[in-house]
Formats: sequence, structure tokens, C-alpha cells
Amino acid sequence: MAGGGVTRPCSLTVERPGLLTTVQDAGRPGLAHLGVPRSGALDPAAHRLANRLAGNPETAPVLETTLDGVTLRFSGPAAVAVTGAVAPLRLDGRHAGWGVPVLVRPGQVLDVGRATAGVRCYLAVSGGFALPTVLGSVATDLLSGLGPAPLVAGQTLPVGAASADPAVIDLAPYEIPSRDVTLPIHRGPRDSWLTADGWSAMTTTSFTVAAASNRIGLRLVGGPVGQAARGELPSEGLVWGAIQVLPDGGLVVFLADHPTTGGYPVAAVVDPAGFSACAQSVPGTTVRFKMVHTGRG
Repeated sequence: MAGGGVTRPCSLTVERPGLLTTVQDAGRPGLAHLGVPRSGALDPAAHRLANRLAGNPETAPVLETTLDGVTLRFSGPAAVAVTGAVAPLRLDGRHAGWGVPVLVRPGQVLDVGRATAGVRCYLAVSGGFALPTVLGSVATDLLSGLGPAPLVAGQTLPVGAASADPAVIDLAPYEIPSRDVTLPIHRGPRDSWLTADGWSAMTTTSFTVAAASNRIGLRLVGGPVGQAARGELPSEGLVWGAIQVLPDGGLVVFLADHPTTGGYPVAAVVDPAGFSACAQSVPGTTVRFKMVHTGRG
């Protein structure tokens, strides 16, 4: 780095992989017609912020942790930043700052602990992760199996050469994940499949995030959301944020690793402004929907 910062690439050794830690970047947009999901970081805002803090391009690969963090040993100097879910950071056992650049020396161990608010932390390292791309991305896609496998203990991750200094900042502004969220939604292609009472349930009642949620989708319980029509549709295309109404009246909000097609009606779609809240909603989170556009044009 310029100005006396990190000057050479290093590598990271995984000492504790955590519950589920994957490499994520901006994903593989534009390939749904080939049956390839977008994938990528579930919390795009946290992904971009972590990279800016570390001095990387916003789309550079980062580590996405799930609930209980990760522990890494550094072979060389680096700047790191952790955003997203709020979690304790320790460098060689001493407290380190969350949401700010942290300088790491060769041989030091960085531990990202269990999240105290939210689900997923994003760890960026200066230079990004130098891994082979698949269809233009290094993102791990849990549904299709594209990209590198989730981290395992003893694994070594190569880091690229830093291209800029880390940010100079006391604390980056970032909204702390909440256990009570309101998601902005638009009407979906099958909005007519809901009864009037179904739409009332969708937009006035609360749902709860179920434990069966993952990178593919949030499973919501509550309602139920009544349908005017029954049965399955011929498979139709799905997008990130699609809200599928299941036969039992429950809902699934599809996330980055969603299938590219599905046969249940998509009554509404979460606006991209709600993606970060979806990514950070732990099981038990209360979810409400707010219609932000009711027209077709």
C-alpha cells in the first residue's frame, strides 16, 4: 500500500471455520437463463462497506460468516474490516474494532466471535481473495455447488496484492440489525392468486423467521396467507426477493442462492432496499411487509 501501509500479499490459514463461512463477491448476475443463480453476498451493503474500509474495489471477494464467526491466522501484513452482523473481534486475544479498518501483522490471529445482532459478518482483507473464478465470480453457491466449498480448518486462502490504502475513519455508519424488520415489497406476477383476506394478511400481520432459513431463502411462518387459486403453476422464473406462497399459506422469501425457477405463485417481491434486512434476520425475527408500489407501470 502507498503511504507506509501493507506492501505485499499474504495468505490466511483457517484455524476455526465457524458454522458456515463462504467466499462471496457480487455474484453471477445475468445468467438465470442458463439455470445459474446470482449468488454472491447476501448483505450487499455490508459487502461493499467492508471492501471500502479495507481499500478494495466494492465487488472484491470477502468472507461471509454465519452466526458464530471465524478464526484466521495471517502469514503477512494486511488490513481487514468486518461489517454486517455485530460481533466481537479479537486480534491475538485483544479487542479490535468492528466496522473500522484493523491492521494485522504477520503471525497474528484474528477471531470473529458469535454475532450479537444479525446473522452474517463480512470480512474483507486488503487485496481480496485470489481464487479461481467460475462464470466470472468466486462466490460460493450452496444450491448449485458453484464456487469454492465452505471453509474448513487448516485451509489456506491466498490474498491478492493491495491496490489502495485502507479507509481513514473512526466508525463507518451502518444500521445495526434488528429483530423486528419491515420489508418494502412490490406486487408480484401472481398477485391475483391471493384473496382479499390474503392480501390483508400479507400487508397487515406479522410473520416470524423460521429456523429452516438459509442462503436460499427465508422461511416465514404466520398468517396464513389465503389463496384465491390453488394448485401448482408451470415452472416460472424467480428473482432475488421473490415471495412465494406455499400451499399451507406460509411464505418463502428467496435470497441470493435461490433456484432460477419455481412452481408456486410469487405474489410479491421484496425491494432490493430490504435485502440486507433479510440477510441479517435471525430465526425468531418479526417480519412485516409494506407495499411500496401497487401499480403495474
